[in-house]
Amino acid sequence: MNMASEQTALINNAVADFDPPRKPKRNTYALACSILASMTSILLGYDIGVMSGAVIYIRRDLHISDVQVEILIGIINLYSLIGSFLAGRTSDWIGRRNTIVLAGAFFFVGAILMGFSPNYTFLMFGRFIAGIGVGYALMIAPVYTAEVSPASCRGLLTSFPEVFINTGILLGYISNLAFSKLPLRLGWRLMLGVGVVPSLLITFGVLVMPESPRWLVMRGRLGEARRVLDKTSDSEEEARLRLADIKSAAGIPEGYDDENDVVQVSKQSTGKGVWKEMLIHPSPAVRHIVVAVLGIHFFQQAIGLDSVVLYSPTIFEKAGITSDSQKLVATIAVGLTKTIFILVATFFLDRVGRRPLLLTSFGGIIISLLTLATCLTIIGHSHTKVMWAVGLSITAVLSSVATFSIGAGPITWVYSTEILPLRLRAQGAAMGVVVNRIMCGVISMTFLSLSKAMTIGGAFFLYAAMAVAGWIFFYTMLPETQGKTLEEMEGSFGKFREKS
Repeated sequence: MNMASEQTALINNAVADFDPPRKPKRNTYALACSILASMTSILLGYDIGVMSGAVIYIRRDLHISDVQVEILIGIINLYSLIGSFLAGRTSDWIGRRNTIVLAGAFFFVGAILMGFSPNYTFLMFGRFIAGIGVGYALMIAPVYTAEVSPASCRGLLTSFPEVFINTGILLGYISNLAFSKLPLRLGWRLMLGVGVVPSLLITFGVLVMPESPRWLVMRGRLGEARRVLDKTSDSEEEARLRLADIKSAAGIPEGYDDENDVVQVSKQSTGKGVWKEMLIHPSPAVRHIVVAVLGIHFFQQAIGLDSVVLYSPTIFEKAGITSDSQKLVATIAVGLTKTIFILVATFFLDRVGRRPLLLTSFGGIIISLLTLATCLTIIGHSHTKVMWAVGLSITAVLSSVATFSIGAGPITWVYSTEILPLRLRAQGAAMGVVVNRIMCGVISMTFLSLSKAMTIGGAFFLYAAMAVAGWIFFYTMLPETQGKTLEEMEGSFGKFREKS
């Protein structure tokens, strides 16, 4: 009995002393930095959401045509190209953090100008200034977040820009409803002018963020980079490895790892000569990466989901909802759906992976767009109100934005940012944003005309066909990147199609 008691005591002591491996805690510092940087994306989201409802009242107040409505809604995407073109070089020059501040400043001025617009021309000028800020924000927020994030939660953190785009859209919809009962000349101006509030908060909030460790290394400021990495990594060992990887990617030899070191780096590491490497003499891996970046941005917009968001009041009107207040409430439902499902997606990005979520998302979009196109076609050809088609149309709209938010929305920004090598990241990401904004501009500035030319149902059949093409592209061209460090990405490309 004594021996048995001793064995039992030993077992109990062993169990008590055993400390099972625990899942590492989420890095709260990296989380806070990512949230602050990603909040810049609220600026684009707010503009998308608020303009979809404000244009109802702008049309009545300024007496503008359908073509002018299309231009007013979509032109900010083309204006944003200026910010996107400049953002890559600007962020390599003044840093990622200061570029975020610059984005907020542009949007602040643009929102004030739009809020005080006396006519259509002045309103377009305000959208021009705001558009430059949007272009800066779209490029720099995911770049900064990817560069500050540890590999264990990079998918979650890099998806935050899309989370805040959706948050901004919802805030824009709420602003529409809140000011819709005011006098016509005042209501839409307040809807647009209130955009100064998030831009101010974001600009001041970003000032407390550290600079990107990868940008600091590109500038040879290794001591500062090391201190940032110590705070944004899950462990000291990971911080050391991340610094070594970044130094290697930047062409800095080993031995410069004292916390006070400042070294000279090559011109290529500071962002010069990257266009030649990307477009003129790319390696097979770089060529594959560039095609993947441009392709994922192209198809994210070519499927027409921005038309669903921007013109949701028009779509709901075609589906049988005629009251302004009912249309605005229905658009809030769209915003809530997008926001809820983007939050769901953030918890799966680092668990399921990018590729499965993206393919599943596009599969759901195809079904939703085909359903919406069919229902709108039936409604358009019916002389009576077909209630089941109306209900199914609304369901299909909500389903399309939900499936988009689960994968295509956030993964586009996560994937296209993380696969670019450090030396190409800022300007490569800017190139992707340019394609994204051009396609968004084309879609948003042609939707009403396209609907008249081939019916609104025909327009969504066309978008569904583009979604099918996108699914095929993703299946054949995009490898999985989950769990890899940013410096390991290049090895996943170039030979992927042979392995597939």
